[in-house]
Amino acid sequence: SVIMMSHMGKPKGKVKKELSLSQIVKNVSAALGVEVKFAPDCANADAEVAALKPGEALLLENLRFYPEEEGKPVGIDKEDPKYDEAKKEMKERQKAFAKKLASYADCYVMDAFGTAHRAHASTAGIADYLPAVCGFLIKKEISIMGKALSDPARPFVAILGGAKVSDKIGVINNLLEIADTIIIGGGMAYTFSKAQGGEIGTSLCEEDKIELALGLLKKAADKGV
Repeated sequence: SVIMMSHMGKPKGKVKKELSLSQIVKNVSAALGVEVKFAPDCANADAEVAALKPGEALLLENLRFYPEEEGKPVGIDKEDPKYDEAKKEMKERQKAFAKKLASYADCYVMDAFGTAHRAHASTAGIADYLPAVCGFLIKKEISIMGKALSDPARPFVAILGGAKVSDKIGVINNLLEIADTIIIGGGMAYTFSKAQGGEIGTSLCEEDKIELALGLLKKAADKGV
């Protein structure tokens, strides 16, 4: 039997009806060709898991309804003197949450490429407690990206998105060594635009990363990228 887990949106550790995975049960059932059962509480799904018969499938509720999934302290600012203590406590709660999710199954398949870089309970944590493998989608992504990075067809154009330049420094620096052209999109494009003297109005901008953006632009110019 198969137990499925996923994210939807960014409820930030709170239950939001409009982000419930219950609304996709019919679609998943149709896609799999079997009736998919639903567990409304992913941290307390023992009864639903125990009732599963071979060949049946179960979908757990949105993992992000629990703050333990992302492991970020809730209701406390980073400037608060007690933040480090709260962060440490949340990390322990995240481990317990991952262990609970792992207790439902015999092995773990990670096939969500878009969140594979996150150290969340369901993406990295469960692998500490179960034999873990990647799924066919991640295998495909890795093979395509691996070839693109090790032996790219030319011209090699890389398109990057995302809100923050700070999240992509390593990626940009690595791509500057192998790409012919890099196209910056998403929210971080405004930081680069402002660094070059552009007007961005009230658009998203990392003011403290403008010098960094200028440095990356200079490095690109020097390399002819």
